[in-house]
Amino acid sequence: MIFLSLQFILNAMKTIEELNSLSSGTLMGHLEIHFLEVSEKKIRASMPVNEHTMQPFGRLHGGAALALSESVASAGSWAILDDPQITVLATEVSASHVGAAKNGFVVATGVLVFAGKRHHVWDVKIKDASDKDISFCRITNSLIPVR
Repeated sequence: MIFLSLQFILNAMKTIEELNSLSSGTLMGHLEIHFLEVSEKKIRASMPVNEHTMQPFGRLHGGAALALSESVASAGSWAILDDPQITVLATEVSASHVGAAKNGFVVATGVLVFAGKRHHVWDVKIKDASDKDISFCRITNSLIPVR
């Protein structure tokens, strides 16, 4: 159950353009993470499986999958915040890598499962282009004052 009211989310919702503007000059930009969808219920982003995201054995690197999932969850939390004095910091990330992607791209879909005043918890599923499961992730974000 999500504890933020729908009115709060709709008043604060950031756009895809705002989310994608965050990527330039960051790890998200280097990994070519591109946000595809954001709503009051979920967020989606894609990332290519290429020389920047693969491990030496020709498969998607688990660290790249974690970077994608944390980026999705953090952007999802930021997208619904309406207070510019609060920022988002991922404080716990766990994942089970259950499949391998060797080429093309992967898509991460994040669903907000808990939204409190100080924490958000997201479930993020990563799938390849053929809809095969790659990773299941859970991310806890802390909402902290900007300093």
